[in-house]
Amino acid sequence: MRITITGKNIELTDGIKKAVEDKLSKLEKYFTPDTDVNVTLSVEKERQKIEVTIPMKGNMIRSEQVSNDMYVSIDLVEEVIERQLRKYRTKLVTKKQNAEAYFTPDFMDADTEEEEVKIVRSKKFGIKPMYPEDACVQMELLGHDFFVFRNAETDEVNVVYKRKGSTYGLIEPEC
Repeated sequence: MRITITGKNIELTDGIKKAVEDKLSKLEKYFTPDTDVNVTLSVEKERQKIEVTIPMKGNMIRSEQVSNDMYVSIDLVEEVIERQLRKYRTKLVTKKQNAEAYFTPDFMDADTEEEEVKIVRSKKFGIKPMYPEDACVQMELLGHDFFVFRNAETDEVNVVYKRKGSTYGLIEPEC
C-alpha cells in the first residue's frame, strides 16, 4: 500500500504523517501492495479535515472527516474506510456465492436434458455507417449497454459496448 500525504494550509509534521500511516496501515489486509492511497489534510479556521481516496477496480473508496483535532479526524476516517471495505468485501463474497449457486453439480451433469434455445423477440433496423466514437454516443443516447453499427472506416459490422469504469469496448470481425 502506497500512501501519499499532502497538506493544505497545514504543516505536515512527522507526528501527523506517522499517525496517518499507522492508522491506514491497519487496512493493508484489504489491499495489494501496489494500491495507491491518497490522503489530503487541510485546516480551515477551526476545522481539521482529512480526505482519503483509494481507487479500486471499478470503484472508489473515499471518506472525508472533519473535527477540531486532526488526530480525531484521522481516527474517524480510518473507521469509516474500514466499514466501507468490509461492506464491499461482503458484497463481493455474496455475489460470488450467488454465481456458484447456478453451477451446482446437478446443473453441470451431462445426463440432464438440453434446454431448447428460444428467441422470444426479433428486431430489424437499418445500419448506418458511422465511426466507433459516434456509435458510443448513440449507445448512450439510447441507454443501451451495446450498439451494433457499420464501421465507416472498414465497412464491417462492429459492436461497441460499455465496460466497467466508464470505458467502452469495440468488437470487430477478424478477417
